[in-house]
Amino acid sequence: MAVLRLRGRELDLARGVVMAIVNRTDDSFYAAARYTDDAAALAAVERAVAEGAEIVDIGGIRAGRGPRVSADDEIARVVPFVATVRDQFPDVILSVDTWRSAVAREAARAGADLINDTWAGHDPGLAEVAAAEGVGVVVSHTGGALPRTDPLRVAYPDGVLADVLARLAAGAARAVEVGVDPASVLVDPTHDFGKNTWHSLELVRHTARLVELGFPVLMALSRKDFVGETLGLETDERLEGTLAATAVAAWHGAGVFRAHDVAATRRTLDMVAAIRGDLPPVRAVRGLA
Repeated sequence: MAVLRLRGRELDLARGVVMAIVNRTDDSFYAAARYTDDAAALAAVERAVAEGAEIVDIGGIRAGRGPRVSADDEIARVVPFVATVRDQFPDVILSVDTWRSAVAREAARAGADLINDTWAGHDPGLAEVAAAEGVGVVVSHTGGALPRTDPLRVAYPDGVLADVLARLAAGAARAVEVGVDPASVLVDPTHDFGKNTWHSLELVRHTARLVELGFPVLMALSRKDFVGETLGLETDERLEGTLAATAVAAWHGAGVFRAHDVAATRRTLDMVAAIRGDLPPVRAVRGLA
């Protein structure tokens, strides 16, 4: 299994790593993850760490369509909070969800360990910032979609899997070429972004092919539209579908899971790891005593 190293700390991907979501916005698609108030956001971080999150991913702008948020506004929402979390939770790994190199630079200097670029290198300077600041980077796939746009009749002539594999391999190679530690590069097939529900289901089904790229695989599955459309459910009813997709992806080797529901995700990953033989039961007395 690939190694994930962020600012010198290595994470156990065999057990699976939970990346908790803390959004500093008032319009995130899942209302329960909106934390515009500093005190509420800090409480969310504390709760996530207590429930087993090793990474906390902080975002300052909704991924989908919505009111314009400038880079300065995004910095104001995210960077001071990163500094506060870094001070109060020195052992947690901090990620910042941004596609803008200016935001990434300030966040890294405030204490972020990872830049989660969900828009596939739209800002070509972001990988260079990650290299210069010594932080990790997530290489994502959007099929060429522009930031904050929704897919419309997206088609991949050679199939979505082939396109995802090719673009992730190229993006990861470029990050390494500009100086990012190869062990600090993650790849994310980026379900829903530039994809329809059939595409996202196919990518879960073929997680093992993504793992073969040789980089830690991040799965951002939590409560997404492909889960909702598959089961005919609204956002607040998508936990079971999310956990089913999480279990499948974990079994096939994905190592990091971005999640709204930390405790449930942690338990799912631990059960998968135990079935696979990578984690012993907490106790095993049945039939023995």
